Amino acid sequence: MIVYPTSSEFETVAFGKFLGECIRPFFSEGVIVFLNGELGAGKTTLCRGVLRDFNYFGAVKSPTYTLVEPYQIDIGYINHFDFFRIEHPDELDYIGLEEYFSADTLSLIEWPDKGKGSLPNDDLTISVDFYNEKRLIQVNANSDLGEKVCSKVKRIA
Repeated sequence: MIVYPTSSEFETVAFGKFLGECIRPFFSEGVIVFLNGELGAGKTTLCRGVLRDFNYFGAVKSPTYTLVEPYQIDIGYINHFDFFRIEHPDELDYIGLEEYFSADTLSLIEWPDKGKGSLPNDDLTISVDFYNEKRLIQVNANSDLGEKVCSKVKRIA
C-alpha cells in the first residue's frame, strides 16, 4: 500500500496529475480504478488531476446524476463514474456498463461498492480519507497492471 498525504485541493490535483502520468504507459491495456472515500473527501478532485495530466482542461464535475461522464482524449477515453445514488447494482444494466470497459480506456469509479457484482475487477483501489486537516490518499494494487502503475507511484510516496 502506498500512502500519500495532501493538505490542499491543489496538492490533491497535483497527486492526480502524477497518478495520470504513472497510468499513461499502460493506458492501452485498459485501466480500472476504484475510488473510495466519504462525501467531500476529494475523489472527484483527484479525478480532475488525472484528467489534467491527459490534457483535458474543461470542467470536471462528479457525475452523481448522470452516473458516467466520458471524456475523449487523444489516446482514448477516460470514463468517470459515480455510483453514489445507485441503490441496487441491477440499476447499472440500463447504462450499458460493459461497453465502457475496453482497451484504450481509463475507468475512474467512485462508490464502486454500489456496483458490486456488475463491475469488472479493478487494477487499483484508491481511498481518499480525512485525517486531521489533511487528506490521506491510499493506493493499493489489485492486479499485475496495478502493480506496474504502483511501481511508478512509489517514486514520490
